[in-house]
Amino acid sequence: MKKKLQPALLPPPGRDAFRPREWAIIERCRTPRQVQEFLRALPYNWERQGETLRTYRQVVRHWSAHCLEGALTAATILEQHGYPPLLLDLESQDTLDHVLFLFRRRGRWGTVARSRDAGLHGRKPVFRTVRELVGSYVDPYVDGSGRITGYGVADLRTLVKGDWRLSEKNVWEVERALIRMPHRKLRTSSRRYQAVLRQFREFRERHPNAPVTFYANKHQWL
Repeated sequence: MKKKLQPALLPPPGRDAFRPREWAIIERCRTPRQVQEFLRALPYNWERQGETLRTYRQVVRHWSAHCLEGALTAATILEQHGYPPLLLDLESQDTLDHVLFLFRRRGRWGTVARSRDAGLHGRKPVFRTVRELVGSYVDPYVDGSGRITGYGVADLRTLVKGDWRLSEKNVWEVERALIRMPHRKLRTSSRRYQAVLRQFREFRERHPNAPVTFYANKHQWL
């Protein structure tokens, strides 16, 4: 039986494809940590004028990003510095997935991400497996309704055919493809989930607007 040939991966766009402001950010943000700092400083896109799914080009133009827009931005920037454009999709019981840029350095996995929640930003490349990395998000994911139930990894170069880097339009096909792609189920302790949920609710009663940062694995955050 013949092996199915994998489609050839096209190279990333060259400098000429980017506008001066876009390229200046790419030149300034050469490492995952620098991209994480850029995303963390970027205002969060609350989609008050309607839902969006913007590419890097539109993120720079509107100067805000939500989690998937942040992941696409990180993928576009770091692809220019030799990182494959990989996404990590975390499935939740409340159907509010979280999407992160996934990278590997010296055999260890890390992430870059934008989130409303302090504990759901990036991770240092210290994890031996993607499963271990996902485990670092289990406790910070717990809020009034969230709980990780599965995860999947996708390469944007083969996930969709559209221009996920520089399109002027919303790239809804990326979201649809992430939902459709295979995910691995993740079993977590219900006893631990209930304990973290109580801790989260107690913290929120005392500090309604403060970032939730009481987690023990903060030393792993990027």
